[in-house]
Amino acid sequence: MASFVIRRLIASVFVLLAATFLMYNLVAFSDDPLEDLRLSNAPNKEQLIEARIKLLRLDVIPPLRYFIWLFGDPAAGERGVLGGNFGVTVQGRDVNVLLEQALGSTIQLVTIATIVAIILGLIVGITTALRQYSGYDYSVTFISFLFFSLPVFWVAVLLKQFIAIGFNDFLEDDPQLPVWLIAVLTLVGGLLWASIIPGTLRRKAITFTVAAGATASMLVIMNLIDWFTYPGLSIVGVAIIGLGAAVGFTALITGLKNRRALYASLAVAGLGIVLYFPFQYGISYSITEWWMLAALAALTIVVSMGIGWFMGGVDKGPVMRVAAFTGFITAGAIALDRFMMVWDDYASSGRIRGRPIATIGSSTPNLEGSLWVQGVDIYTHLLLPTMAIILISFATYTRYSRASLLEVMNQDYIRTARAKGLAERTVVVRHAFRNALIPIATIVAFDIGGIVGGAVITETVFGWTGMGQLFINGLRAVDPNPVMAFFVVVGGLAILFNLIADLVYASLDPRIRVS
Repeated sequence: MASFVIRRLIASVFVLLAATFLMYNLVAFSDDPLEDLRLSNAPNKEQLIEARIKLLRLDVIPPLRYFIWLFGDPAAGERGVLGGNFGVTVQGRDVNVLLEQALGSTIQLVTIATIVAIILGLIVGITTALRQYSGYDYSVTFISFLFFSLPVFWVAVLLKQFIAIGFNDFLEDDPQLPVWLIAVLTLVGGLLWASIIPGTLRRKAITFTVAAGATASMLVIMNLIDWFTYPGLSIVGVAIIGLGAAVGFTALITGLKNRRALYASLAVAGLGIVLYFPFQYGISYSITEWWMLAALAALTIVVSMGIGWFMGGVDKGPVMRVAAFTGFITAGAIALDRFMMVWDDYASSGRIRGRPIATIGSSTPNLEGSLWVQGVDIYTHLLLPTMAIILISFATYTRYSRASLLEVMNQDYIRTARAKGLAERTVVVRHAFRNALIPIATIVAFDIGGIVGGAVITETVFGWTGMGQLFINGLRAVDPNPVMAFFVVVGGLAILFNLIADLVYASLDPRIRVS
């Protein structure tokens, strides 16, 4: 495997060099970088033109200028890209600084959307494959094709109108759900769960009744406690999420018959519930930096795995995984509730003025507050662009995961596993799902590698200054340096994740040999 990786990396270097040479020259030859100055009426126009020619080395033809960009100019004491210097823009700004800012903004915007789209797409795709030709399957198929066919700029505008402006108007008035909306959501919730859970007509009727009753009760309670003005999970919501995660992950990973895994996950959830009040009204006030919250999340996973190891007996590995997932979800629910506790202070602040869902930008200028207030501000600005990206990407992952699992479920070894009496959970999770991930790994690897490429249209509509805008602005100004900074980062990651995808194939399927 080492020789394979080395050969691929060497070949990738030559591919990237050839691609950067072509890209640099295409941008340089695309138009005149001095056009704006030539059309200027400034009295010192000639001096400005001369200064730009000297700054960007425009007196050197682009094929030779590429090598100056790559290696630098030792005579002038300038470093090139190989020395970590991407040069300056036509305005004289340092491209390295612009790249750092754009990269952080894009990662903040696109990472969450991509991860959520992958997780939701895989879950929904797999469940539709298991419920093939059901009402749930047909509904998801229709929605997937609908989202897949919608242009992202149109989706973004609709989200601005109905989610941001509409919801902000809803919050300005008395924020109470009308009776007709509660009735519609109750009906939809009951039909959704009745279509997902298989069984006889009687079982579906019971499922519909329970789901509809739970949905109606939750919505009525939200109205009674004025939840939309003072949102939160409370210890009851955290307990429901934690215990539900314990049972759900146990059933999915090991099966409920594995009592060690069930007891370990319940112990982790119980520990989270016990620590709810100490965290909310004590520990959380001492968390002032994001790295502290990340360190606390890492500690949560370590402690959860430790509980799984202690209670795992001879089957420690799966029990530790169940405990770690349960601990992460429970801690996430507690942190989410802490963010919700400052919602009213944030929404009623002078900078927000009762309209918290933002339609443009990545943050509210001059907003002051704790880490929790800053977190809510980030969330409100991420909400719409994240939803726009998720809706488009979700459709792709749903269709691919459904088709892949259906193909695997019709294989002979799946029928053999069932004939030997293995539980359906074991057949699907431990045998079918792993092989179904092989074709999906290609899409996921390239999408993760393309995260830093940004979402040009989404960034434009929502006013984000990310990698996509860095690329577009460079093209408009006929400025190769920012374009090449974008191209090197995105191209390098595409090559890296293409290699990772090949290695993942061998990990998922032992029959594949990397050589």
